[in-house]
Amino acid sequence: MTTIERLSSPPSDRDLAELADLLADAVADGAAVSFLQPLAHDQAASWWQKTLAPNGNTVLVARDGGRIVGTVQLHPAWAPNQPHRADVAKLLVHRAQRRAGLGAKLMRAIESEAKAQGRWLLVLDCRAGGPAERLYERLGWVRVGAIPDYAIDADRAGRHATVVFYRDLRASG
Repeated sequence: MTTIERLSSPPSDRDLAELADLLADAVADGAAVSFLQPLAHDQAASWWQKTLAPNGNTVLVARDGGRIVGTVQLHPAWAPNQPHRADVAKLLVHRAQRRAGLGAKLMRAIESEAKAQGRWLLVLDCRAGGPAERLYERLGWVRVGAIPDYAIDADRAGRHATVVFYRDLRASG
């Protein structure tokens, strides 16, 4: 059974290694998550160490059999005039766990976390035409538009557009 929980701070060495494995798996599969192939495990672990430093972000993880198989982050806006807003980042689900609803479950959990923190306006972006775009549309996120040639593909073969979405949690109960 898969459970979702807030990652403890600081994370255990095992959790850090599993998060690095998860990120490397996503990049190896071509996910548009800011990295290029090949992504070495130590590079992924270093990125996670920096990301998990105390900074006000919330990291949720999905565990199956005690092992991390998915994650998503909430980054509260830093600006004093945006205490109601946050960015959602790095929704990752291990290839072996995809197409079973885990991405949607993680998104619902991060939305609940945002509400609990008083953050009701959420923003995210994803590669145009990919499975994440379809997921966010199914979950009721509002498509703002696309920015062409936003990033280089993980395999370095070309560039892709990114699609920007928002969600007003006041409208979702």
